[in-house]
Amino acid sequence: MRYLHTMVRVTDLEASLEFYCNQLGLVEQRRIDVEAGRFSLIFLGAPGNPEAQVELTHNWDPEELSGGRNFGHLAYEVEDIYALCQKLMDAGVTINRPPRDGHMAFVRSPDGISVELLQKGGSLPPQEPWASMENTGEW
Repeated sequence: MRYLHTMVRVTDLEASLEFYCNQLGLVEQRRIDVEAGRFSLIFLGAPGNPEAQVELTHNWDPEELSGGRNFGHLAYEVEDIYALCQKLMDAGVTINRPPRDGHMAFVRSPDGISVELLQKGGSLPPQEPWASMENTGEW
């Protein structure tokens, strides 16, 4: 397993970039603007440690962030997403967003923190029971 990033939602992107980059000293690693979904993802890393990233998620439409909505998820790249999801499920963990695509799944910690699992090296071929499994709860 390898740590990828921590995501936080931001309401004022320019103020957030000012704080994280100009004041804190992080460096923008990459940016993804998704017009269809009306959001931007900005990945920041510390000088000398750019692989440990903070993902700023900015939804273009105004929203009030409360009740933890501003903290999104932890993300980890895994060797075999199906094997790990099976191990978690066998341990009683609910798979909130199953890896139907062989690439991405979401689970929650005991404290309700959302954890994203991403398949290393691209998607695995879809397989059952994951391919037809529905989402459960929020992720």
